[in-house]
Amino acid sequence: MADYAPILAWIDAQQPRMESLVSRWAGINSGSGNIAGLDRMVQELTDAFAVLRQPITRVPLPPRQVIKADGRMAAEPLGAALSIKARPQRPLQVLLGIHFDTVYPAVSEFQLVQRSARQTLHGPGVADAKGGLAVMLIALEALEQSPYAVNIGWEILLNPDEEIGSPGSAPLFLDAARGKIIALLFEPALPDGSLVGARKGSGNFVFVVRGKAAHAGRDFHTGRSAIVTLSELVLALHKLNDRGPDITVNVGRIEGGGALNIVPDLAIARVNIRCRLPEQQEQIYRELDAIIRQADAVEGITVELHGGFHAPPRIFDDAHTLWFNRAAQCSMELGAPITWHDSGGACDGNRLSAAGLPTIDTLGPVGTGIHSFAEQITLPSLAERAKLTALLLLKLAHGEFGIS
Repeated sequence: MADYAPILAWIDAQQPRMESLVSRWAGINSGSGNIAGLDRMVQELTDAFAVLRQPITRVPLPPRQVIKADGRMAAEPLGAALSIKARPQRPLQVLLGIHFDTVYPAVSEFQLVQRSARQTLHGPGVADAKGGLAVMLIALEALEQSPYAVNIGWEILLNPDEEIGSPGSAPLFLDAARGKIIALLFEPALPDGSLVGARKGSGNFVFVVRGKAAHAGRDFHTGRSAIVTLSELVLALHKLNDRGPDITVNVGRIEGGGALNIVPDLAIARVNIRCRLPEQQEQIYRELDAIIRQADAVEGITVELHGGFHAPPRIFDDAHTLWFNRAAQCSMELGAPITWHDSGGACDGNRLSAAGLPTIDTLGPVGTGIHSFAEQITLPSLAERAKLTALLLLKLAHGEFGIS
């Protein structure tokens, strides 16, 4: 049996460094649309990951297509991704990934990073997912110090667009998945330290309703209100939640209208839809088609649907169970047992799993309040998760899982 204790002890000694890295990175606003902030993070990460002594490639992403407030399609730029590969010729290959964008735009009031006396760090992106970046880096540094590193190859993919569905980087993940035996992603762990098992699929949809403008006094009855039609459509969408907890429909934003004396001729709804099973995606598309046909049947009204499912549901199959049990065994040896629970959240792990690659995607630190001004991490969990990841990689490289 290999003695991993010195390597794990080295990780414990990196705790102050990890805290410093997370504080520094969370202090850089890298909202998905903040290109300057994302570029700054690319440079920060390039500098930090240089310690791994592997070539680092900056990968430009194509712009994404979005529906603007005027109902027109427009291109919006995306930040660049980073790719790092080590020993790609080795037959044993692992994919590691996490995003460095956050949900907090450059104008957000939530910018300050603060450490509390209770061993927590509070700030934008500390959990989702800049803490995960630090965990990944230290775990790989630990692996590279070991004599077993030569037995395994790895690829890192860091993306700037996960919080908006990975419109530019999704193809990079699918390409990187080829030839790998496992993917490790560093989204935050659940608040009790658990991993996420099965995940719901997720899709973003935009409904654009066009009507006919008219003077609200003189010609009200000649107009066709896009807002009224959209309101009815939204109620029909919300009723899909009555099908049970497997399907959730959240109308996140509504836009439309102008002067109060004009019948509005444009209204837009932006909607997130989630489901637990792949076949439910097709069911939802049929439901949406029926809702649109009903709204479109009104004289003078047209409805356009844009978007779709960007993350398929993740089914917790036998391959995932095997790898999660391996991670659980590592956690037992570290004296910090973990388990896993299903989640309604989606991430890049969804598409990797759907592509046939077993994926453990919550190896980041223990975090709470993600996507809110209460976001924080438990600081000791940085070293804990780095040790868990490193031990999993060390055992794989040493041949303890019977894979060569």
